[in-house]
Amino acid sequence: MSTQKQAMNLANQFLIAMPGLNDPNFERSLIYLCHHDDEGAMGLVVNQETEAKLDEILEQLDIDCDKEMQQKVLHGGPVRQEQGFILHSTDNGPYAKSDIISEDIALSGSLELLEHIAQGSGPQHFLISLGYAGWAPDQLEEEIQSNSWLTAPANSEILFQTPSHLKWQKAVASLGFDPDTLQSTAGHA
Repeated sequence: MSTQKQAMNLANQFLIAMPGLNDPNFERSLIYLCHHDDEGAMGLVVNQETEAKLDEILEQLDIDCDKEMQQKVLHGGPVRQEQGFILHSTDNGPYAKSDIISEDIALSGSLELLEHIAQGSGPQHFLISLGYAGWAPDQLEEEIQSNSWLTAPANSEILFQTPSHLKWQKAVASLGFDPDTLQSTAGHA
């Protein structure tokens, strides 16, 4: 019998903050997990908007934009908030500096991809975020075990086509739960 534990890989999954999660960075947050292995995990909060708009970011980066881009920039997490990430669909690609996470979702930090988006030749769906959420080895597994997070299969509709303020509720509902009755602690028999 092997005593070696088998690591779960939750990349391309949603992490849904449970109501009892007592961390202001993640209250009612929905995180898309981009990377997860025995060295830790990395994801982006996809339902917390900042006040910044995409056209403001493009202007700061001296990227010419063909049209007004009023999409809100997301607060991707508390780690390295000065770093930008582009979570995007894989259509109109491939994009050289994007990491493919699933068949239809990729991640990039490329200024070249931002230029494509500004010129209208980028992916059809994208989210721009500043910062990310990160976990040390085994930390995320422990948080899931302690009932801080639910996991759910990610889907592009919730990720890219649902308004930010409704994403958490839609992800909870995708598991068959009523978001209004979700409890903060698990029951024990």
